[in-house]
Amino acid sequence: MNTSSLSEHEFRGQLAQQTNRQASRWIWILFSLCTLAAVAFFFIPAFIIRPFSYQAPRALFVAMALRQRAPLITLLAALACFALAFALWSTVGRWRKALLVLILLVVTFSTVMARQNYFEWMFHPIEGSQFVAQAASKLDPKEMILAVRFGDDARAYPISQMAYHHVLNDVVGGVPIVATY
Repeated sequence: MNTSSLSEHEFRGQLAQQTNRQASRWIWILFSLCTLAAVAFFFIPAFIIRPFSYQAPRALFVAMALRQRAPLITLLAALACFALAFALWSTVGRWRKALLVLILLVVTFSTVMARQNYFEWMFHPIEGSQFVAQAASKLDPKEMILAVRFGDDARAYPISQMAYHHVLNDVVGGVPIVATY
């Protein structure tokens, strides 16, 4: 009698361990999926929308759709990741805790960056542009330019500079303009 109750006790203990392992496995799977969602909704648009390289119309459409939804989805995925990491914390060793922290840092980075317009960082307007007379210019005669004329006042903006900055605020003939390329 004593032996059978002991084996029943062991059986329940083994069953509880197996159930805990399965639950932990599902939590890791959910944690991984939420991590993948948070990272993908930031990195896929950032990878597809690259200046100075070809962007297929369909890929650009997908990237813009992801970028529009990224702030909400990355926030929800990050909150889920933090909750799932909290649930896993007491069941894992030191190395897996370090892995959780590292993953949470990447998820947090993705969540913050999904709310930033990092293209403004790359294509900021040219501040304090300086102009020289055509004779003093060191431009190659074959250099392409973007030209603007209002009345007697004219400006020429080298395409090589405009291609990087894309935006230049200026005043031509007393009229404020924004030259873009």
